[in-house]
Amino acid sequence: MRSFNDLLFDYANHIEMEDRKAIEAELWQRFGAHGAVYVLDMAGFSRVTRAQGIVYYLSLVRRMQIIVEPIIESYHGRVLKFEADNCFAAFPVAVDAARAAIAINHAMSATNRTVPDDLDIVVSGGIAAGDYLLIDGNDLWGDPVNVASKLGEDLAGPGEILITAEAMAEIDPAAGITGEAVNFSISGLRLDAFQLRF
Repeated sequence: MRSFNDLLFDYANHIEMEDRKAIEAELWQRFGAHGAVYVLDMAGFSRVTRAQGIVYYLSLVRRMQIIVEPIIESYHGRVLKFEADNCFAAFPVAVDAARAAIAINHAMSATNRTVPDDLDIVVSGGIAAGDYLLIDGNDLWGDPVNVASKLGEDLAGPGEILITAEAMAEIDPAAGITGEAVNFSISGLRLDAFQLRF
C-alpha cells in the first residue's frame, strides 16, 4: 500500500486531471478525518526567552504540556503534537474543543496563582472545524488546521480563545458556550469568528 508521501508524489507527477482526482480521492479515503482542531499558543515566547533564556522558557513549555494533555483527553480530544510552544489537538466535535480550551485557560489561571509572577503561563487558542488529513496519527493538514493556527497564534490575544463562526454554529446553544462576534482579515483571508466568553 502506498504511503501518504508516495501518493502526494504521484499526484504531483500526473498531468491528467482524472488521475489526480483519483489519487486525491484515495488520500481522503485513507487519511481523511472530520472534527474540530484546537491550536494553543503560549504568549510572549520571544520576549520571555530574550529576558530569561531558552532553558527558562522551555521549562514553562514543559509545564504547559503536562497541564494541557490530560485536560484535552478528558474532553474526548487527542494531542496530535506539541511543536515549540504550541499544542495541536483534534476533537470529534467543536463543543468538546471549546470546553477543553476554556478548561485549559482556567487551569492556567489557577496554576499561575500558585507560582511567582515570572513563572506565569498565559495561552491563546484557536478552534476551527471541518475536514482535514491526519497522517500517522500525529500530523494534520487542511483548512481547519490553517485557520485554527491563524486564530490561535496570530490573532488571539493573551488569554483569548477564538473559534470560527462555522465551528460555533455546530455547538448547541444549550451547551452554554457563548462569545462575541469578531471579524479578521489576514493573509488575504476573511475570518468570521467568535471570541469565547468564560
